[in-house]
Parts: sequence; structure tokens; C-alpha cells
Amino acid sequence: MEKTSREQQERWRQFRDRSDESFHFRDKLKNESSAKNAAGKKLRHGKAENTKPSAKKTSPIRQISPARRIVDHQMDHEEDDHQNSDGISRRVIDNGETAAAVVANGIKSRAKQNHYQRKHKAYSEKVRKSKRRDDGVSEQSKGAQIRRQQMKKELQRAAQKKSDKEAVNKAGSVSKKFVDKASDMAGKIGEFVAEHVASPKVLIGALVVILLICLIAGLFSVSGLFTGAVNNVSIASSFTAEDDDIRQVEADYKAKEEELQRKIDNIETDYPGYDEYRYNLAEINHNPYQLAALLTVLYEDYTPDEVSAKLQEIFDIQYKLTLTPSTETRTRTNEDGETEEYEVKILTVTLVNNTLQAAVDAENLDADLMERYQLLMETQGNKSYLFGDDIYANPAQGDYQDYQVPTEALTDERFGRMLNEAEKYLGYPYVWGGSSPSTSFDCSGFVCWVINHSGNGWNVGRTTANGLVGKCMKISKEEAKPGDLIFFQGTYATRGASHVGIIVGNGTMIHCGNPIQFASYESSYWRNHYYTCGRIR
Repeated sequence: MEKTSREQQERWRQFRDRSDESFHFRDKLKNESSAKNAAGKKLRHGKAENTKPSAKKTSPIRQISPARRIVDHQMDHEEDDHQNSDGISRRVIDNGETAAAVVANGIKSRAKQNHYQRKHKAYSEKVRKSKRRDDGVSEQSKGAQIRRQQMKKELQRAAQKKSDKEAVNKAGSVSKKFVDKASDMAGKIGEFVAEHVASPKVLIGALVVILLICLIAGLFSVSGLFTGAVNNVSIASSFTAEDDDIRQVEADYKAKEEELQRKIDNIETDYPGYDEYRYNLAEINHNPYQLAALLTVLYEDYTPDEVSAKLQEIFDIQYKLTLTPSTETRTRTNEDGETEEYEVKILTVTLVNNTLQAAVDAENLDADLMERYQLLMETQGNKSYLFGDDIYANPAQGDYQDYQVPTEALTDERFGRMLNEAEKYLGYPYVWGGSSPSTSFDCSGFVCWVINHSGNGWNVGRTTANGLVGKCMKISKEEAKPGDLIFFQGTYATRGASHVGIIVGNGTMIHCGNPIQFASYESSYWRNHYYTCGRIR
């Protein structure tokens, strides 16, 4: 019996030496102690490549060693008993190989995620440095801008493909080494157990060793995958340009809009000689988050100089100002009571705001970029603080589903028809320049649509909030009743009335906020911006 026990111990020591060598990755070690130390360093080095170091995590070798001591102890004291050992041993081998595959897949995915993030950060920094070295001279040619944009997209695609390929290759190399070594060790453990170990306790101890290897490596890989996934989602839903750059680009675009407004304001001075000027004007403004989202998917971390030409291109798509001269022949009665004809020279001024969505559509974004754009719009690029004071850009849900219009107000048939048309669009979002259900509405576009489609025989065309003031008889707030209009000023930078709603009674209006909703115009905000009330002529 003593001889058998000594033989078992000798065989176990020989097997243990071979197992330790499998962790060295071709390192030549002199003895069992140095083998264990090198294996620990190698595992810790592999972990550092794929995860952030943590003081709380201990070496895998140290976690495994108690289980190994259990096996050693059992080997020293158990008698040789081969009954039912073959089937159990085979399961040990199978479990070991399965565990190795799980570990390999986790490490491969982890390596790919971390490598992609490092490449992405390095590439972004490289692009940013190249921008700062730029002499600041923007390309004036539209063709040159388009070619530059296409070239940048190609470089981005090429860089991503290269980083993905390198990540896969590196992950494959690391995981292949681990799979080969882990599978070899699991196989050796299984073979040894099948040949020399019969005790259930020893079998359980060997299985514990394998499962600990799988559990430790699996926890590392799952943690890395989760962290990488969160980081990628955060990047995809965020504006990547600097806050100051985003604000400056927004200011540049507003400057273009202000210049357009000045041009309209000076029409009668710049184009004299007409008997009549007719205005059919849309509101001038835009959603700043929408502009930032579009530029982000096109340029990522853009600068004002880089997107200067693109801003003009977007502006030209959004706004169309046309001046149409015409002559009308009319009749009148002169002092002698006779009817005579005369000509009237008319200049019709039309401004169409196609909305920023028209500029987005013109880019023909592929499915991935469009998905990114929509995500940025939903999250406001994770920078809602940039334009938090813009009431039109930031959704503010109202009690539009709960408000009940006073029954006595509905006895006015004209108001009843207006309300019936207006309530069809409750919940529609605010869209600058929007003037129909197909595009949604801005404040004046909504009120104009309701007036023109209420069935009351009115037609005010498409005009601004200030334009609607001119189509109403001004009245005081005390005189106003359901169906009258209420106007506000200073809600954004424009002269005269800047916002309009339809009064529905009890200090409440229905208006195109964000979204279309019922709201109290007696709140502090609307009281501070009150302008006048008007009754449709």
C-alpha cells in the first residue's frame, strides 16, 4: 500500500510539473516554484491588456491554489479505487474543454472591445490635432467641400476597418494561446484523473480547479464587455464636438437668419416704386439640437471653420426667399362718377422655411448614420444644457390630454369649428417652418392652418405671428373670448410678436409649444412675454 501511495504521489508531482509548464507560453523554468511565479505574472499581464487594474482582484493562481491543495491532500491519503472512474473522468474532460471555450470567447470579445476603443480615441485625437494645425481658411467651392467630405468619410471607413481587423487578429492570437493552454491543461487533468483517481472527493476537487479557471476569466471578460458596451452607447448618443465650437456654429447660423430677417424688413426701402407689397412669410428660426446632430454625423468633432461652407449649404436648403413683381388692372370711380381702369404694381415677398429636415434628407444618410442622427435627437447629444433656454427646442409636456374646454364656449359655432380642427394635432412636435400635418408645425404655422381649415371662410395664408397681428383687430386681454388670438413677444429674437396661441377660455390657450398642447397663459413665463390679443377680421 505504501508503495502504491508513493507511486501516486510521484505521478501527481510529474503531472503537476507538466500542467504548470502549460501556463508559461514557451518560457523555460527551472523548478516548480519559479513556474508558479511566472504563470501568475503571465496571467496578470494578460489581464492588464484587457481590463483596468483593480486592487481588489487577486491573482487567479492564488485563487486556484486552495483547490489544488485539496486535490494534493486527497491524493496523499486516498486509496486506489478505480470503480466508476471512467465516466466521471470523461465528464471532467468535457467540462474542462467547455470551460476553456467559454473563457476564450470572453477574452476574445473583451480584447476586441478594448482595442477598438483605444484605436477610436487615438484616431479622434489625430483628427483633432490635424484640425488645429489647419490655417483656418475654409474652402469656398461647393465641389471642393463635397470632395473633402467624401475623402474624410473614406478615411474614417478605412480606419475603422483597419482597427477592426487588428482587433480581431490580436484577440484571435491571445484567445488561441489561452484556448490551447487551457484545453491542454484540462485534458491532462482529465487524463490523469481517468487513469489514477477514483475517489469522488478527488474528482470534485479537480472539477473545482477547472471551474475556478472558467469563473475567474469569465468574470473578467463579462465585466469588460459590459463596460465597453456602455462606453460605445454613450459615444453614439453624444455630440462629440467641443461645447464652445457647437455654440459658435449655432451663433454663425443665427447670424445668417438675422441677416435674412433684416433683408425682409428692408424690402420696401430696397425695392421702391411699388404700389403694394404682399408678404407671405414663414417663421425664421431652427432647432439648434437638430443642426448639431446633423453636423455631428457628418463631421463628428467639428470646428466653426470646418463647417462654414456646409452651414451655407444647409441654409440655402432650409430657406427660400422669392420676390415676385406683378401688375393688376383694377377699376375705380373718378370724381366725375365715371368708372376707369388703373394699374397697380405689386411686389409679393414669399419666404418658405423648408425646415432643417429638408437639409437632413438632402444628405441621403445611410441607415447607420440616420440611426445615429435620430439617437442624437432623442438624447439631445447628452448636452441638453447647451440650449436649455430655448423653449421650442426642449420638449415640455403639458396637460393637453386632460383639459376640458368650458361647455358654454362651445355654443359659439365658429370657435367650435376652430377647436375641432386644432385638437386633431395635439401632441404634434414643434418644427420651425412647419405649416402642415405632413411636416408638423411651428406656432404661426399651426394657427394659420387652423384658421384656414376651420370651415369659417377665413384665409390668412401662411404668415408669421407678427403677420397675424396685422390680420386681427387688436383687443385687450379682458375683452378676449374663446376663438380670439393671443400674442407674445421676446420668446426668440425677432421684432413684434414672436408667438401666438388660440384662446379657449379660463386663462388657457391651445398653441404649438413643444408639442402642441393646452397651456395656461397666466403662468409667469407667458405673462412676462404678453404682447396683445386680437380678433380675426
